[in-house]
Amino acid sequence: MTAALTVDQLVKDKAFEFQLEFVAGQGGRNSVVTVAEINRPGITLTGFFDDFRNERIQIIGKGEHSYLMSLPAKKRSTILTKYFEFNIPCIIITRGLAVIPEMIKLSEKANVPLLTTSLRTTQFIAKLNDYLQEKLAKMTIVHGVLVDVYGLGVLISGESGIGKSECTLELLKRGHLLVADDVIELRQNPGGGLVGAGQEIIRHHMEVRGLGIIDIRMLFGIGAVLDRTQVELVVNLADWNESLEIDRIGLEEHYHSYLDVNIPEITIPIRPGRNIAVLIEVAAMNQRLKNRGHHAARELNRRLIKLMTQNKSEDKKPNEY
Repeated sequence: MTAALTVDQLVKDKAFEFQLEFVAGQGGRNSVVTVAEINRPGITLTGFFDDFRNERIQIIGKGEHSYLMSLPAKKRSTILTKYFEFNIPCIIITRGLAVIPEMIKLSEKANVPLLTTSLRTTQFIAKLNDYLQEKLAKMTIVHGVLVDVYGLGVLISGESGIGKSECTLELLKRGHLLVADDVIELRQNPGGGLVGAGQEIIRHHMEVRGLGIIDIRMLFGIGAVLDRTQVELVVNLADWNESLEIDRIGLEEHYHSYLDVNIPEITIPIRPGRNIAVLIEVAAMNQRLKNRGHHAARELNRRLIKLMTQNKSEDKKPNEY
């Protein structure tokens, strides 16, 4: 699913960073932004409305502002009236430019949010684009624990009560970072990977059986938590039994698909005496090596095949004696 974003949420999230201020059209605060792309109207403000991308957030920069101000009042009013007849999520004027009076009146009439920012146009567009790409990316909810181990995002999954929380606490004691517990939001990033984060209301909290809800940031410090990380490995914890199929060599690669993105997955069988936290640390380091092109199991297999081929060739040589 794609996350919904309203203009009101945009202002709440980024009013300070983006230096956003409402000018008019507050009746449309709940207007929904559906696409991550933005639009500078440009030629549209000349009266050419074919292929006008009105579903996008509209950015009025110095060029658009100067052009509108150069028009006779009657022509400017005619063009802006037609402009505001479209279903526009919001209009943002950059560089702290003076708001054109006609835009204020039309904004109030059409309930189209009209905002200003003192940021330069290119700077603001870059910031807004990054924000929209994250907020409007495809998103899914998964259950588990997301931790950052040696800079690698590891999603720990498994049945309820198998020990995910206890394992995570041990990882935290060993200096790794908690991103989210229980409810994890996964979003596609523009590069094609997945970024995981916790829901705002429960961020940096964990539920531990017997202890209840604990605040990791308060217990372990701000250096023990992270708001988000790219998910690069899934570790599935499973109760060990004779029928559980485990790849002991590691030649085969297994993946779990989220939002059509395949993430490497390993299964660690749970047995008394196994230090799962250490195994996850090693799994994270091993995955980092794989990401850099070094696959230990395949390298060993290649060397063994080469050795066997050499030995077979030597066996075929005629006996000199």
